[in-house]
Amino acid sequence: MANDRWPSKLSKLSVRAKHTNLYRGILIAILCTASYLAGVWQHSGRGVSRGTLSVTSSPPCTFPHQTAPLLTFASRHTIPDPPPLSTAERVVQIPPCGVEFSEYTPCEFVNRALSFPRTRLIYRERHCPQKNEMLRCRIPAPFGYTIPFRWPESRDVAWFANVPHTELTVEKKNQNWVRYEKDRFLFPGGGTMFPRGADAYIDEIGRLINLKDGSIRTAIDTGCGVASFGAYLMSRNIVTMSFAPRDTHEAQVQFALERGVPAILGVLASIRLPFPARAFDMAHCSRCLIPWDQYNGTYLIEVDRVLRPGGYWILSGPPINWQRHWKGWERTRDDLNSEQSQIEKVARSLCWKKLVQRDDLAVWQKPTNHIHCKRNRIALKRPPFCHRTQPDQAWYTKLEECLTPLPEVTGTEIKEVAGGKLARWPERLNAVPPRIMSGSLNGITEDDFFRNTETWQIRVSYYKSFDHQLAETGRYRNILDMNAYLGGFASALVDDPVWVMNVVPVEANVNNTLGVIYERGLIGTYQNWCEAMSTYPRTYDFVHADSVFSLYKDRCDMEDILLEMDRVLRPKGSVIIRDDIDLLTKVKKIADAMQWEGRIVDHEDGPLEREKILFLVKNYWTAPAPDQS
Repeated sequence: MANDRWPSKLSKLSVRAKHTNLYRGILIAILCTASYLAGVWQHSGRGVSRGTLSVTSSPPCTFPHQTAPLLTFASRHTIPDPPPLSTAERVVQIPPCGVEFSEYTPCEFVNRALSFPRTRLIYRERHCPQKNEMLRCRIPAPFGYTIPFRWPESRDVAWFANVPHTELTVEKKNQNWVRYEKDRFLFPGGGTMFPRGADAYIDEIGRLINLKDGSIRTAIDTGCGVASFGAYLMSRNIVTMSFAPRDTHEAQVQFALERGVPAILGVLASIRLPFPARAFDMAHCSRCLIPWDQYNGTYLIEVDRVLRPGGYWILSGPPINWQRHWKGWERTRDDLNSEQSQIEKVARSLCWKKLVQRDDLAVWQKPTNHIHCKRNRIALKRPPFCHRTQPDQAWYTKLEECLTPLPEVTGTEIKEVAGGKLARWPERLNAVPPRIMSGSLNGITEDDFFRNTETWQIRVSYYKSFDHQLAETGRYRNILDMNAYLGGFASALVDDPVWVMNVVPVEANVNNTLGVIYERGLIGTYQNWCEAMSTYPRTYDFVHADSVFSLYKDRCDMEDILLEMDRVLRPKGSVIIRDDIDLLTKVKKIADAMQWEGRIVDHEDGPLEREKILFLVKNYWTAPAPDQS
């Protein structure tokens, strides 16, 4: 019987052992589940005590006779913490300036200018604010501001609300510059020396020199008034850089820009004009009140620097034809005769040839090279030729009383053009510029020029697929290219009714390419974008910035450049910025703070390019109504 019960005892022991193992497994599972839930509870934030992180230990989740694997949760790759946000990135909204700043031109601010010397009009030159004086607000448009008339209608009419000044309508009433009627200004095309209108005046010049064969494409008008001379030359395919100081004739350059005519604030005083040597085919002064006969002829010497070989200088007004006008000019015969004699003397010393003087017009021509002029220095002696000077350097560069030498010519022909002969317009636009053909620009070849031209044709077409206002003929008139290089962007727009101010930043000093832009028959200026531009607010309908923020990355604040872009851009105007994606994301944050609307799109070559394109539009807003200020 005992033997019969032995298997039964073994069976009971086996069952009991199984139950013990089962209980142990259940207990381990419960502990593992509890440990897991505790971990989830802690990571959810509920197990974090105030001030320190409290971690509760738990038994290891292992089964009997198993060795727990050694696991490490350390990061295999680490990156540094992101840098703290800059002030610009933390800005929620950049506030508007007061209405008193609606025409603020920082580097020509009247209050600052009056602290500089009056001699030689130095106080009217550029005098920019120090960093701690710079405004960090958005310039308002005047109340009632309206989108300007489209070209060519804008040549003859502008809204009063956009330029609310009537001083010129009184001061120049008899000279037919501008008239005020109801809610707008009318520009009849008159001028001090062309009472019959700019067209008739230009016709008179056309009877003295050829304005029709394309040999004259670029012109400069010193002391431009409201720029009617430049406005009416446009119909003859001549583009004019008009300039005048911000002076007692309030808003004359502002009127020019509102009309859709190229213009810039500037004065001949103590520094060079911001243009390269050999830039213009023609220079013009119509009673511009510049003392050409004084300071050893320094101002005519500067005109000579920017005038192309074989170019023309045209003078009307005092002292030309003084025998007829001396009483009206309220000057003596001797005084006027002495002034003209001195001008003639300076012109001869520059080796200019006086072609003709007829009625109120006198025309001189610069030689095509300096072969004979260098021989004449033995007798004339003054002015001497400049030595160790850079003819194209013209940013805060002092005027010199020496003659800028023309490039050497290979032969002895008096008609050989120094620096290379230019094609006539319109072939000039896409012909290889002489500065590139001669190899004077390091690293820029003829192939580079053609590739650049083709590239910008593709890019502008791509732009127009996103910016429908750019694609709309006539929507934009005044365009600013902040980093123009060879002028490819402007050349791609040549068939549109626009003009482009091509800027070559002075920081792009590896190659000074502004001379190439002028040799193409385009216009432009030098600029340091850490400073303000010499122009009024609301100058441009459209601004293009290619790699500008990369260029100025370590030079000045991104916000200051964008605020300057906002200042010169008209309400409802557009901006296109090309740059590295990292920079564009920062630009976009500041643009949002300026209440611009925009988006970033891929490069025209596809999404794999780091360079992206930011399209922006400035919202319409103005100063409040006078009774709400």
